[in-house]
Amino acid sequence: MKLYVIFILSILFCMSDARPKSTQKNVKATCGYESCHPTRRDILNVHIVPHTHDDVGWLKTIDQYYYGSRTLIQKAGVQYIIDSVIDELLKDPVRRFVYVESSFFEKWWLEQSVQRQDQVRELVSEGRLEFAGGAWSMNDEAAVHYHSVVDQLTWGLRLLNDTFGECGLPKSGWQIDPFGHSRELANLWAAAGFDGLLIGRIDYQDKSRRIKEQEAEMMWRGSDDLGTESDILTGAMYNTYSPPPGFCFDILCADDPIIDDVNSPDYNVDKMVDKFVSYVSNAAKGYKSNNLIITMGGDFTYQDALVWYKNLDKLIKYVNERQTNMTLLYSTPGCYIKALHDSNTEWPTKQDDFFPYASDPHAFWTGYFTSRPNSKFYERRGNNFLQVCKQLFAQTKAGDPDQSKLYPLRSAMGIMQHHDAITGTEKQHVTNDYHRILENGIQSCLSVANDALNDIMASPTKLNFTLCQLNMTQCDVSENSNAFVVTVYNPLCQPISNYIRLPVIGTDYVVMNAAGIPLPTQMVPLSQTLVSQLKNRESNATHEIIFKADQVPPLGFRSYYVLKNTSSDAFVSEFKKIEKDESSTKADMIAIENENIQVSVDSSTGLVSKITLKNLGNAEVPLTQDILYYNGMKGNNSIFANRASGAYIFRPDGDKPEVGETIRENMILKGPIVQELHQRINNWISQVVRVYSQDNHVEFEWLVGPIPIEDGIGKEVISRFSSNLNTDSTFYTDSNGRQLLKRILNKRPTWDLELEEPISGNYYPVTSMISIKDTTSNRELYVVNDRAQGGSSLKDGEVELMVHRRLLHDDAFGVEEALNETINGVGIVARGSHYLVIGNTDESEPPAVYSRQLALKKLLQTQTFLAPANGLSLTQWLENNNTFTGVLSNMPDNVHMLTLEPWKDKSLLLRLEHYLQKTDDPANLSKPVTVDLEEILPGLKIKSIKETTLGGNQWKDEAKRLQWKASKNMDESFNDIYHKTCPETKSEEVSKNKSTLRDHISNLSKNGKKFEITLSPMEIRTFVLDI
Repeated sequence: MKLYVIFILSILFCMSDARPKSTQKNVKATCGYESCHPTRRDILNVHIVPHTHDDVGWLKTIDQYYYGSRTLIQKAGVQYIIDSVIDELLKDPVRRFVYVESSFFEKWWLEQSVQRQDQVRELVSEGRLEFAGGAWSMNDEAAVHYHSVVDQLTWGLRLLNDTFGECGLPKSGWQIDPFGHSRELANLWAAAGFDGLLIGRIDYQDKSRRIKEQEAEMMWRGSDDLGTESDILTGAMYNTYSPPPGFCFDILCADDPIIDDVNSPDYNVDKMVDKFVSYVSNAAKGYKSNNLIITMGGDFTYQDALVWYKNLDKLIKYVNERQTNMTLLYSTPGCYIKALHDSNTEWPTKQDDFFPYASDPHAFWTGYFTSRPNSKFYERRGNNFLQVCKQLFAQTKAGDPDQSKLYPLRSAMGIMQHHDAITGTEKQHVTNDYHRILENGIQSCLSVANDALNDIMASPTKLNFTLCQLNMTQCDVSENSNAFVVTVYNPLCQPISNYIRLPVIGTDYVVMNAAGIPLPTQMVPLSQTLVSQLKNRESNATHEIIFKADQVPPLGFRSYYVLKNTSSDAFVSEFKKIEKDESSTKADMIAIENENIQVSVDSSTGLVSKITLKNLGNAEVPLTQDILYYNGMKGNNSIFANRASGAYIFRPDGDKPEVGETIRENMILKGPIVQELHQRINNWISQVVRVYSQDNHVEFEWLVGPIPIEDGIGKEVISRFSSNLNTDSTFYTDSNGRQLLKRILNKRPTWDLELEEPISGNYYPVTSMISIKDTTSNRELYVVNDRAQGGSSLKDGEVELMVHRRLLHDDAFGVEEALNETINGVGIVARGSHYLVIGNTDESEPPAVYSRQLALKKLLQTQTFLAPANGLSLTQWLENNNTFTGVLSNMPDNVHMLTLEPWKDKSLLLRLEHYLQKTDDPANLSKPVTVDLEEILPGLKIKSIKETTLGGNQWKDEAKRLQWKASKNMDESFNDIYHKTCPETKSEEVSKNKSTLRDHISNLSKNGKKFEITLSPMEIRTFVLDI
């Protein structure tokens, strides 16, 4: 069966019950490949693909783009585009169009009459209107985390599936505008069931080589761990996504129309045909098959689709009349992919990614990896809360058809993945609107969480839980309540312990657990450096109270009761200033430490100087860390050499970062829970180096801003770690929070790099971690980050991550604003953390495993809810259900529950993943793992379980992908062969149906256990559970 509509659309997408129903009669669907116009094997088939690229926010907000307002910024109105396209498609069944952004389409669809909806359903059922990609937005591929990509893909595909059934199923990915392309996302597109992927932007040197050698279309392997299951046919289009020069038939363009009146003095058919044929003939030389895609559209084109189609009709007619070696046909991305398949071509292969992207020798698009760091952090926390919200709903309201309160945050997070949102490459007023949308979504979900927590606790007094701005160290509840409740929810599927820090006034506080027993606490004074830098704080807090939320149950919570003005046994820490002694030697050091690790500080510099690994026989690792900045390049962008550093582009002025004026004031505080080194580097940079009891990592909490610009120079701030590891110019960065890819300084895997920007040209996206490995030992160093950033290793033993940027010049790629974020005229302050992990690969818990687990804990942190007691006494509170264990128990350590959310009717959507790679812990946790859902979901009565593709829109056993031929076998591990010569081997047939993994569906009943499933390393499996 197919996953057709089960719910009424109005329920699913939050419209009223009075929504009109379709009156369309059943017609046989001829969508998909059956609807494609025929091609010929003996001549060149030129696939004319009409499309519009509608950014979900960029120069204008989403609503401004949809309604067409603020025309002085940009003449763009999405509602008019869709209206106009539908009108023109209805006039001629030969015409085709592709649409992509489900968020815009949903907004338009819900405004239409029943008759108009039926017209669109007919167009879709006949393949005349095709959806490509289908996600809520066309997501970025560098700064996004795979968790959020999977969510927004699912939400967009669900809209299409519920609206159009099987015919709404996209056949291809359509990532035409993101600024570089990720290997992990290629894996996700394959897992979603796409037969192919079409991309627009790849490095100019790489593209030139690929066109020359006919390798612009290739078999791309998304994951070495998953092998052929992750392969996807990928094509880099000749002209990105624009029409050929001179053929933009849009009211926004200045190109001439085709004038076919022979009596007109402006008659130009011959000229236009010759020009088009010449362009196509030249472009076709770069591609292997007898098919070539020509995109006819651009940013917000087709507001008057008649102009386009009238001219495209003529172009197709006159070229086909006059040419014998080519034929033009209306087509779609899906039909083009099918034509490539039918050509029976053997395709070249690719196993790395398309980062970094450069459009000219001085324009490396590596600045956006970090641009708008607060937005990137806000998005990460939004995903964190969305998972909490969906889990609580699933556990307390499973089967409730009203999911309307989940919708705003689901939609907001889909919008935030857009390639001009999470990237920070939009205008400032658009950023503000993104934040508004995200905050509205969070507040809507907070009401869901409030209801769920109160239902579970069964408190006689309803508690009004809120979320505090702990990244600002401010919280009205903890600062101004004499008694309050702290509920710590764990969204992970294993028990987790976490340290809770809350701003308070004074030091007389007691924290009680569910048994009424006071917990050990530590009071830490707020540093005046923090208070002075965070100028927008609205807080009178003097201290932070710290306690350990121990073994919080999986998908469950522990609640605590906090009393003020009570005799307390809290350990009150005090700052001790480290006096700078110029005559001291490096042996004269001060340290902070715990049971596992010691961080030594050079008293003469105030810098970290070495890490001692107590659990490895007190092994010492010389290491320093500092915060520096590059001066941003000025420029008027008139020529490549004058390119300025901007929102997209990172281009430093000089090859070494600056130290700048420094103050170097350092203080230290110690206690039984945490020890901290507070570093004031100057008036706008400070840092806390921190080790919590029992942790195996060191936290570096940086606070940067307002970045000074009085000298007229923009600055790009980095945190740099320098060790004695011998790394042979090699480092590793994660791909969207999953697999680690090998990077080699000043090199690319597939072409000989000519590099004029040695710093920015070696920067890569770091979504969750960056690592280096010693080539002479088994030692590894990882730095885990809390948001997407750019990073590199520019010298052996070094790792640097860019944390903040403030620039005074635009880089001339369309935004027309400098990246100069301010609040009330003052530059913004960014605050975040890096987590340093050092260890040996032969440990019982290798650093690769520890770092992945740590990254997961930081991605899905325990959610701290606070509520004033409101007269609820400690005695009354103790009668509540203050400890709750979720639906899970006994989940293996290498399994992560990626998704648990309400789906349709009385069903849930469940995703499980094996989050380790084969190489992380080959002897133990990197092996396949089997789980029984009846054992780990004891709280749910499962009636049936059926597996779907990644997006939840196709049954797994019915999803059949096209089979392809590769010109050579792919290597077992890209990381192992990079920098080596690989022999050519015979071709192989590539197909999901030829998977090296076990059959998914039959494994559900293996050994007679109805709900037992197996996961291989890096595998994600998606299920619909009927309960």
